[in-house]
Amino acid sequence: MIKNMDRGILFMLLSTLVAALNGAVAKMLSDDLSALELVFFRNVLGVFIILYTLKHTAPTLKGGKFHLLFMRGLWGFLAMILYFYTILNIPLGEAITLNKTSPLFVSILAYYLLNEHLSKRAILALLIGFLGIIFITKPFGLSVSYEHFLGILGGFFAASAYATIRKIKDIYDTRVIMLSFMVVGTVLPVILFTLAPYVDAPDSIGFLFVPFSGDYSMKVWIIIGFMALISTISQWLLTKAYSFSKASIIGVISYTNIPFSIGFGWMLGDAFPDFWTFTGIGLIILGGVLVSKEK
Repeated sequence: MIKNMDRGILFMLLSTLVAALNGAVAKMLSDDLSALELVFFRNVLGVFIILYTLKHTAPTLKGGKFHLLFMRGLWGFLAMILYFYTILNIPLGEAITLNKTSPLFVSILAYYLLNEHLSKRAILALLIGFLGIIFITKPFGLSVSYEHFLGILGGFFAASAYATIRKIKDIYDTRVIMLSFMVVGTVLPVILFTLAPYVDAPDSIGFLFVPFSGDYSMKVWIIIGFMALISTISQWLLTKAYSFSKASIIGVISYTNIPFSIGFGWMLGDAFPDFWTFTGIGLIILGGVLVSKEK
């Protein structure tokens, strides 16, 4: 068990580093691609890579509960489109920190949907975590920016996706779970690209209905290919991490994503987080760790 736990921690550390690099690459493409295009390219190459591996080595697990496999893909797509949208509109460290609110939402979902008990420590953890959100979003004018709100919503959908992985990890091959996410993340953008010319969407959801450009320079195409490759690697590492170790252990280690992202964001020109932002980041990490201790 210790060996498996160590492997899970190693996989998650590598996943967080690669994921932070992936966020930095996405931010580099912000002048050339929309969030929806990023999601499409993030997944389409991965589909072919995973299909090739499945053809080379067939999955051995029997499968079943296809609806959960599909829901893992849908939650993952929603989390990713909101994640990329916030990356393009707020500092990288803040965007990724808001996405890392997912453990807090897991506890809330478990309470309401699974009738799991919330201890006093869990309630305290939730209060601490959401206080951290306040410090990051700074709603002192009694309003939260729309971009920050979508970042928080992305954390909620990420929580739903991670919970689903735990439900199906014993009946589906890791690559099949990844494929479900990538297929949904490829097909839905194509549908939205097709609908874009016919939908007069309000500004609040306009990022979901954008036409596909495809008119990129060779440099941009190379960066897109690199992003798709490391995204596939990151997802594989993430899925393996949750398969080897308890979600509570992996959830704590996943917060190493934040300092990696702050560093990459600073190198790309983001302002270094101020005192209140750092305080909020620290509170969210603390809340997440306390929640994990309950599991």
